[in-house]
Formats: sequence, C-alpha cells, structure tokens
Amino acid sequence: MPAAFAQSTGSSSSSATPDQNQSGDQASPSQQSAAESQGQLTVQARIRQRREQRRATAIHDAYDHKWESYADMGYLRFTPGPSLQRLTFYAWETGLTRFSSERLGYTLDGRGYYGTAYVGLNPYSQGAFTRPEISMYNLLFGPVYRFYLQPKYSISGRAMGGWAYGNFSGDTNGISPPLLGLYPDANTFAASASVIGEYNLTPSVAFKLAPEYFATGFGSTVQGSLGFTAGIIYRFGKQ
Repeated sequence: MPAAFAQSTGSSSSSATPDQNQSGDQASPSQQSAAESQGQLTVQARIRQRREQRRATAIHDAYDHKWESYADMGYLRFTPGPSLQRLTFYAWETGLTRFSSERLGYTLDGRGYYGTAYVGLNPYSQGAFTRPEISMYNLLFGPVYRFYLQPKYSISGRAMGGWAYGNFSGDTNGISPPLLGLYPDANTFAASASVIGEYNLTPSVAFKLAPEYFATGFGSTVQGSLGFTAGIIYRFGKQ
C-alpha cells in the first residue's frame, strides 16, 4: 500500500509538470509578439520624430531671415479716364520687407506702371493723340503675414497703402488730359491687397507670384484694378 501510494503520487507529479511546461511554452510567443509590436511602434515613432525635426529645421532655415528683398514685373488692368476703356499697364516693382518673426513682417514697396490709353476721336484727339502713353508711380507700405508654411513653399497675405502719382499728360503734346477723356495729372492715394505664393529655390532664394487688387483715387473717384506681380525674392540676415 505505501509503495502503491508513492508510485501514484510520483505519476501525478510527473504528469503535472509537462502541462505546466506546455502552458509556459504557449505564453512565451504572445509575449514575444507584444514585445516586437512595441518595438515596431517605437521605431515608427522615432522615424516620425526625425521627419518632423527635419521639416521644422527646413522651415526655420527658409523663413528665419530678418530681411527679404524682391524685384518683380507686374500687370494691371487700369481705367485711365471716367469714360475710357481699360488699358493694360506693365510694371516694375521692387521692395524690402523687415520680418519680426517667421510669419509677420512689414513691407516698403515702390513700383512704376506704363501703358497706352485709347482716347478715341474727338476735336482734340487728332492723329497720334488717339493713343497717348501714360504712366503711374506708387510708394506703398504695409504688413505681410505668412499664414501657411512648408519647407518648399508658403502662402502669405499682404495689405498696403500709400501714394500714387499719375502722369497722364506726358504724351499729349500739351493738350490737357481731361480734354482727351483722361484723368488730370495728380497725386492721390493708393491701396493694395494681395495673396502671395512663394516657391523656395533655396533657403535664401524664392520665386514669387502675387495676384492683387489695386485701388487709386484719380479724378475724385476710385479706380479698382486687378492684376498681379511676379519675380524673384532674396532673403538675408538671420533673426
């Protein structure tokens, strides 16, 4: 009887041990899978972090300049007289922007516009005077704000106000511009609102395109004109 009991106890112990070993072997792969998944998530997080760091560095390198200068050409549809049809103005533009941060700056802008007005036939518009050359010059100042930044491009909004001088008598051979239907030579206000898209060629050099609404006050009226400017930007001086 004691011998049989001992044999029975030994058999139970030996049969329980493989089950315990088997259950331990079954838990081990799930733990390994969880560890591998956690390791993969950690690697992906590090990759995302490095990508964000590279993006932030590229944005900082491009837009952390204190100064931005530009040289542009321009196009504007302008009304040269109260009852005249619109003409096409072609322009040069240059300016300097001082940035106080990566997003906010203040621009001083100068430009000149040149075009040919069609005045039609009247008692004074004989021969060459039906298409006199006219010009306009502007000096503007105002804020610019970059509201969307990427390493390769940005989108900004800009509003400026200032001075405009209209030279409508330069090609009229002494005839007063109002007699030809043109506005008289005058100094008046000018205002501009534009959306600026910049594409970065390098951190310091970019191409700019800026659709624009431009308003002037010749002849005690308001001339609302649509156009654009486009050109090259050069950035310099770190914040």
